Amino acid sequence: MDTLASAGRWRRRTRIAAGVAALGLGTAAGPGVAAAHGGSLGAAAREQLAVPTWLFLATGGGAVGASFLLSSFVTDRALVAAIHSWHRGVALPRGLLARAGRLVGLVGLAAFVVTGLAGPREPLANLAVLGVWVGWWAGFAAATYLVGNAWPAINPWRTVARALPSLDRGLPGVGAWPSVAGLLALIWIEVVSPLADRPRLLVAVVLGYSAVTLAGAVVVGPVRWFASVDPVSRVFRYYGRVAPVTRDRDADGTSRLRLRLPGTGLTDTESIGSDGEVAFVVAILWATTYDGLVTTPAWRGAVRTLVGAGVPAGLVYPAALVAGFLAVLGSYRLAVRYSRRTADTYRSSGDLARRFAPPLLAIAAGYHLAHYLGYFLSLAPALAAATASPLSATATVPVLALPEWFGGVELAAVLAGHLLAVWVAHAIAFEAFPGRLQAIRSQYPVVLAMVVYTTASLWIVSQPEVPPPYV
Repeated sequence: MDTLASAGRWRRRTRIAAGVAALGLGTAAGPGVAAAHGGSLGAAAREQLAVPTWLFLATGGGAVGASFLLSSFVTDRALVAAIHSWHRGVALPRGLLARAGRLVGLVGLAAFVVTGLAGPREPLANLAVLGVWVGWWAGFAAATYLVGNAWPAINPWRTVARALPSLDRGLPGVGAWPSVAGLLALIWIEVVSPLADRPRLLVAVVLGYSAVTLAGAVVVGPVRWFASVDPVSRVFRYYGRVAPVTRDRDADGTSRLRLRLPGTGLTDTESIGSDGEVAFVVAILWATTYDGLVTTPAWRGAVRTLVGAGVPAGLVYPAALVAGFLAVLGSYRLAVRYSRRTADTYRSSGDLARRFAPPLLAIAAGYHLAHYLGYFLSLAPALAAATASPLSATATVPVLALPEWFGGVELAAVLAGHLLAVWVAHAIAFEAFPGRLQAIRSQYPVVLAMVVYTTASLWIVSQPEVPPPYV
């Protein structure tokens, strides 16, 4: 694989993690900053389909619809409950993994600062840059929903915050909305941030994020801060509900790892407890969609038209971000409102919105895997080389060339996320409604929304990748 092309794909993929770092400083970007995202050389990262687009989209949407028809035949509540309650557990040494995780997090943060400041300036040779985006946002994030959530133990800011005094001032009744605002800011910075190309600037911003995070944890308490305010912690916590491995405690306090079927943790009735948490789930889903949308030819043409009509270029990206988020959130709430009608239930629309929101996390996980699996595999050799030589650049950047058929794996990840979401929604409906026909009918609008979203997302994946038009 050509190194320059790989670098372009890498730069486009890594913007969201740059946003994570910049979030703590409240970084604001003007029109000129979009040059960093637009400067990507990854225009050939996605290829045109060998089959007609309409057939590809119809097949994907039909697969989701067919999965609903198949799941609707499973009406035995005892069987559904048995599937979602199945688990196996193993006791863990008390505190051993937690202490190991905290050590890994602290050492990792220290290594990031040292190599970011003293390491090579070339991003693809810098361990700090590769470690954050290849190792953390691509590899670790994927492991969170494929295996389990270890971020609470590894999170170095949480470790430091627990050792600091706390004013324990508490939070006003804002729920999860600060996390929603933070995540939307992160997504915007993901598109416009230049941090992925500048290791030393990245370190400075992460240190600023550290200061804001630790100050917030001191004021409101680390438990409240990382549970309610920090969007990064909430993203990993929600992704962990998709995973087959979770950690809990027995009545006697014994720490235990519990193995369950993938996605079954999403049926927890207390999984999503407020309108703000519903909005956060939608923001996670919208994040990867928006990230792909801004590299399509259709987006390029739309931005050119708007700017030609006098709309400031710097306004297009944030406006589309917020408008798209509100559109997806509004569509979801509309689907839930119709679900209430088709089910003919006494439950409120807000209650149903909270109950049916967790399946969207399975879709979001599928999108993340489709976006980052190939990127992680192709740049894993570069990460290994930077780890072996953290303070000096190698002569060449080793990159793994993926076979042409690997694009099918990415598309399969998108469909797998939707299929899992359909089954989880089916299980939730049978838990929420007493009648079998009522439970099935309640899913009609939600599944229809999933089919539409699947089709739109597969269309984005099917488009050739181009850099944003204004640099």
